[in-house]
Amino acid sequence: MNSPIWMPYTQMQGAPAPLVVRSAQGALLELEDGRRLVDCISSWWVTLHGHCQPRISAAIAAQAGRLEQVIAAGFTHAPAEELARRLTGHLPFLPRLFYSDNGSTAVEVALKMAYQYWRNQGAGGRRRFLSLEGAYHGDTLGAMSLSGRSVFTEAFGGLLFPVDFVPFPQTWMGDGEAEEREGLALAHLEGLLRRQGEEYAAMIAEPLVQGAAGMRMCRPSFLRGVQELLRAHGVLLIGDEVFTGFGRTGGLFACPLAGVRPDILCLAKGLSGGFLPLAATLCSEKVYQAFCSDDPRHTLYHGHSYTANPLGCAAALASLDLLESQPPPYAHLEGWHREELRELVDHPHLCRLRVCGTIAALEVRGAAGYLHELGPRLRQAFLERGLLLRPLGGMIYLVPPYCLERDQLVRIYRAIAEVVSGLAA
Repeated sequence: MNSPIWMPYTQMQGAPAPLVVRSAQGALLELEDGRRLVDCISSWWVTLHGHCQPRISAAIAAQAGRLEQVIAAGFTHAPAEELARRLTGHLPFLPRLFYSDNGSTAVEVALKMAYQYWRNQGAGGRRRFLSLEGAYHGDTLGAMSLSGRSVFTEAFGGLLFPVDFVPFPQTWMGDGEAEEREGLALAHLEGLLRRQGEEYAAMIAEPLVQGAAGMRMCRPSFLRGVQELLRAHGVLLIGDEVFTGFGRTGGLFACPLAGVRPDILCLAKGLSGGFLPLAATLCSEKVYQAFCSDDPRHTLYHGHSYTANPLGCAAALASLDLLESQPPPYAHLEGWHREELRELVDHPHLCRLRVCGTIAALEVRGAAGYLHELGPRLRQAFLERGLLLRPLGGMIYLVPPYCLERDQLVRIYRAIAEVVSGLAA
């Protein structure tokens, strides 16, 4: 197929023709040629409840018959108001909310909030930011600046502002050195804050799981240690829950689950259940009040054409209804992952098995790095077995929709063991 579409994260020269998806239902994608694939990664981590979830579809259709879009400056509507109340109700330490349309822009809003928070108070010297090594916060220039330097950011290095990076103490099942790595990372952060703490506006962190870095996981104790050090030096904490929010880590949100209360929080991806682009940046009352002034220069001059889109808000409300059911629709997945991972602990070609809530990951020995040649071979082998998995080099991860059935998960893990044994031998 000679498509005019320029695909994301794809070297178009020599790229195979994209697979045409005709329809989808639950955890299954149906291709134009009739083949069916199990969506093992929630189509880039957004499809929480499965494809074409009927309650969300109905909510969008009903909203489309009432109000599809309205300018968000000076106007509001019931879905936006209700969604804001419900989100801040789950995160009561963050009572203010700013809508945008994707994860990168949610981070850009957070970055601007944190920087201007200090500027509005006459502390313009706080111009520096902290982040974690390996972080990924988006593809806009500000979000890339906050991200670890990698193949994603290399071409744009001259445009990015400098950021100080703190080691990320990743851990996995059977890891006996997590506490030591944690201590070294916290000591590094403490040294930076001691030397130049008054220069930092904020630190950003993906709580519990770094997604694009390779589903790298840390212990909650590390995040609590980070928060304690930042508070001691008056530095704001930004939580990037674009990926980890809405049940992914085993709680509705990862920050409260880890015992931390950021000053600013970014949400996107699963916010609408995977149906429509929608994002939100929440903040504390302290941050919000720094923008309330008789001086128009203290305004947050930021906005998007589709801010608080009514269709997206309606989808998000229907998704929240599903997430708030008892038991939560994601509650069973961690146990299922752990049962299957135990069967692979002694696999000769796999290492660093790990799980956090609905997210599981494992690595092929000797195949580290996003560009490792094993990645495309793994992906093709999984496609031939009817599975949509998108390994990051030799790192295989699962982020399934919550509707995934037990036998489907068993099939995925058996295919992983079989494919890795065949390709890595």
